[in-house]
Amino acid sequence: MHHSIEVEHLSFSYPDSHPALEDVSLRIAPGEKVALVGPNGAGKSTLILHLNGILTGQGQVTVCGLEVVEKNFSRVRAAVGLVFQNPDDQLFSPTVYEDVAFGPLYQGLPPDEVERRVTSALAAVRMSDYARRVSHHLSNGEKKRIAIATVLSMRPEVLVLDEPTAGLDPRARRTLIHLLRDLPLTMLVSTHDMALVRELFPRVVIMDEGRIVADGLTDELLADAALLEAHGLEKP
Repeated sequence: MHHSIEVEHLSFSYPDSHPALEDVSLRIAPGEKVALVGPNGAGKSTLILHLNGILTGQGQVTVCGLEVVEKNFSRVRAAVGLVFQNPDDQLFSPTVYEDVAFGPLYQGLPPDEVERRVTSALAAVRMSDYARRVSHHLSNGEKKRIAIATVLSMRPEVLVLDEPTAGLDPRARRTLIHLLRDLPLTMLVSTHDMALVRELFPRVVIMDEGRIVADGLTDELLADAALLEAHGLEKP
């Protein structure tokens, strides 16, 4: 059985800067829901962008049995659904329906299958009534859910989210938590929302200065006040 995500000795530097990732190794099994936490500049977003080839560093990254190299990019990007922190980076079509249909259409699927995928993805994020709405007129919480639907319509095996609850009001945040809990996918979620981590993720990976400094059971790591304080994290 392959791991959903396998990162081996990954290092990466942005041009003219100190290393953003240093010798990072991480394995996530199918079906696992894992939180990725750490202070700003820890390397969390940089790591996430390696999972579907937006960035490529030194080392090996494998997702769903596919090595993340150029010849596999289209298959990797279908397998790994990446949801950015700002949903406006992902929504660019005139209507919600067209945004969610974009990926399946790009994959060359027939119209009836595209329709099935859009219907199913919107139902999964509880936004079925929004298909004909204009994405840019929605609230931030609604946009986040539509951004997730644009990824679900590709039927990924792995869902990777960057700061999913950032900028959400309490009700939208609660809706998103229920949504993420119900999705039967392998999940890696980068977040500063430690209450979300405690509630939703059995395992947490802590990064700081481009390295993984701790990886273990959420209850145990969140109970370690000294560890959290050392890496700029607040106990929820």
